[in-house]
Formats: sequence, C-alpha cells, structure tokens
Amino acid sequence: MPKTFELLKPEIEKLLADRRWAELRGLIVEIPEPDISDTLERLGEQDRIVLLRLLPREMLSEVFSYLSDRTQTDLLQALTTEETRVILAGLSPDDRAEFLQELPGQAIQKMMNLLTPEDRRETLQLLGYPGESVGRLMTPDYVAVRPDWTVDEALAHVRAKGMDSETINVVYVTDGRWKLLGVLGLRKLILAPPSARIRDIMEETVVRIDAFEDREKAVELISRYDITALPVVDAGDTLLGIVTIDDVFDVAEEEATEDFQKTAAVNPLKASYRDASILSLYGKRVTWLASLLGISIVTTGILASQADTLNSAVALAFFIPLLIGTGGNTGNQSATLMVRALATGDIRERQWVGALFREVAIGLLLGVTMGLAGWLLGFFKGDARIALIVSVAMVAIVVASSLLGVILPVILQRFRIDPAVASNPLIASVMDILGLMIYFAVAQAVLAAA
Repeated sequence: MPKTFELLKPEIEKLLADRRWAELRGLIVEIPEPDISDTLERLGEQDRIVLLRLLPREMLSEVFSYLSDRTQTDLLQALTTEETRVILAGLSPDDRAEFLQELPGQAIQKMMNLLTPEDRRETLQLLGYPGESVGRLMTPDYVAVRPDWTVDEALAHVRAKGMDSETINVVYVTDGRWKLLGVLGLRKLILAPPSARIRDIMEETVVRIDAFEDREKAVELISRYDITALPVVDAGDTLLGIVTIDDVFDVAEEEATEDFQKTAAVNPLKASYRDASILSLYGKRVTWLASLLGISIVTTGILASQADTLNSAVALAFFIPLLIGTGGNTGNQSATLMVRALATGDIRERQWVGALFREVAIGLLLGVTMGLAGWLLGFFKGDARIALIVSVAMVAIVVASSLLGVILPVILQRFRIDPAVASNPLIASVMDILGLMIYFAVAQAVLAAA
C-alpha cells in the first residue's frame, strides 16, 4: 500500500538534510503522485527543486500537473531548459494548455518553442478556443476505428494506439474524414466475434458536445448519462477530442468554488486563496461591497422619508430589523435553492413559472407562520394596530422575498449572467429596500384607517 506524506515526512526531511539522494529517490517513488505534489508544496524552494529532480522521468509530468499554478511557475523558472522540455512534453494536451493559458504572452511563446511540432500544433489548437469552453478542456488523445474493420483489426489498432490515449474504455467509430459515426465499449469489443464488423456491433446513438460549448455543459452531460468520456465535435460532427470524467471532476470543483464565492458577493478568484495576494483579494471584494453600499443608501433615504410615520407610532421602529432580516433570510433560502436547481439542470429556464407558483404557496405558508409570531410580538410591544401592521407586513415581505429569490436568478440567466450573482448579500440588500417599502405602506394604510 502506498505510503502517505504524513508518515514519511520526518524521514524525507532527514534524508534531505543529510543529502542522501539515492535513499530519498527510492523512498518518494512509493508515494502516489498527488501526495508527492503535496510534499513539494510544503517544502522550501531549494528542497522542492531537489526533490523534483529526483523523480523518475515517467512520474515528473504527472506530479507537476497536480501542483498549484504559482508553484508550477516558480519551478519552471528554476529548472533548466531540458528539464522544462521534459515536463511539458509529458503533460497531457489539456493539462498543458491549462498551464500555458495562465502565463504571460512572452512566457507562452518561450514554452511553445520547447515543444515538438506535433505537441505545439495540438496545444495551439486547444488555446484557440474560449477560456471556459469544452475545447480548452478536451484532449485529442483518443482511439478511433473504422466501421468496415473487423473486431480483430480494431483490437490490433487499440493495442498499437492505446498507450497514447487518455482512455481506452471507450472506442469511437469515425469515417475517413473523422466524422463521428458511433461508439463502442471496450468490453463489447473484446467479447465480440473476431470476424464481426464494427458497424454491426457499434452504438450509433452517441452523446456528444460542441467544442465551443461551456464546460459546465460537459459536467452536466457526463453526470446525466453516467459516462466516463464525452466526445467533442465541431459543427460538422468531426471528432476533435474527448473530455474524460477526471477532467469534469476538476471543472465541477472549480465551478462550485466560483459559485460559493459569488454567493458571498466576491468576484471569483483566478488563483487559490492561499496563492492570492492581499491586493487581489481586496480587489475581488471591494467592488461588490461598494455596490451594496450604494443600495443601502436607498434604505437610509426611505427611513428618512418616513420620519412622520415613525413619530406617530414609535413602536414601529422596533420591528424594522426583524422584518427586513426575515425578508433577507427568506429570499436567501429561495435564491439558493433556485440557483442550485438551475446549475444542476433540475429546473430549466422555461420551467421557472412552475417554480414561481410553488414559491408563492411556500411563501404564503411561511408568511402566515411568521405573521402569527409577528402579531404576538407587535401586540406585546405595542397595541392591536401595531400587531396588525407587523403581521400583515410580515406575510407580504416573506411572499415577496420568496418570489424575488426565484425571479432574480432566472432574469440573470436570461441575460447570460451567472445566476450565482444573485448572492445572499444582493438579495438581502434588495429586500431591505422592498421590505421597508412594504412595511411603511402597510403602516400608513392601517394608521390612516384607525
């Protein structure tokens, strides 16, 4: 069983200090590549370079692919040109493109010059697609066979090309112009009669994705159809590459992280929190905070305009935090559920009307429940008029906030804006304004009728 860094850490540090390179090299090959990358992240710069140079050639690129962007860049600046060439050549095309896209233009050109003509051509092709597209995520390393081949011929081709493929669990069937015709599982291929033709055993219905689609669509398709690889095609159905399940795991994690950050009113970080500078973190947060401050100024203006109403019934002021806080919390619940449903495909954009009616029903139930509690508090702190104002306003605010939580993400998605932007702080700030407007409208109506 592979040993972990935690178990080997004392021994690794001692061997580094004693400069016993041969023993250290024998020790680190027992550690899985992800754990070796964690080891490198925790070491000082000099020890990190030494340990990387001790890795066997076949492990070098795999370990490098697990490192953070900053560590990758720092290491390549310290390594020789030949060491850099070995690492870049060993990376899969999609990992290589992902690494290069984070570098400045001059650095990209320098790295490209270290690649073979074939690797350079593949990398330039991937870099030609939009940053968040499937084209950047795909790898051109796959196995394809022809429909008129026999099973025997196909298996011989798999043996010849399989070592360079990202996966051989799935074999694709294409014509002479690489148009995708079908798909074949390796198990079915192995068990088929050797003389059978590929066209007779392949599946013609193939789940596929366009290279310019957003990468979140690839996550959705692989999850929905429970497949391990997804073929990527162009407008003419030419097979360009594949996206594998390990790629979409990384994407799903990145997208979930971005959504968490957006729901906290933070612009998504380009690097990890650990690698981000203080100024970049400041910049990601201050824009939203300044915008929300502008919304809060409107709240202050509403309060100032209702000074006469508050003076006529001072007890009304006691319930302002209660009402707008409940409105914000209700809206956050509704928006969180809706944003996640849209992200997972549980609710399509055209199905929002059904969700709207559902939230009306839920909002009424929640509103009546909270309204009863508000009536008791209003009667205790004031009188029957205050109790009526608080309870009616509570019902209206809860229903309104439930509807806002559904409508705002749908509107944002309609305008091609990530629904996660309907963040908790944004919903809360909007509900501060809407809640005060509802509260004072109800108060004025009740007080005028009394």
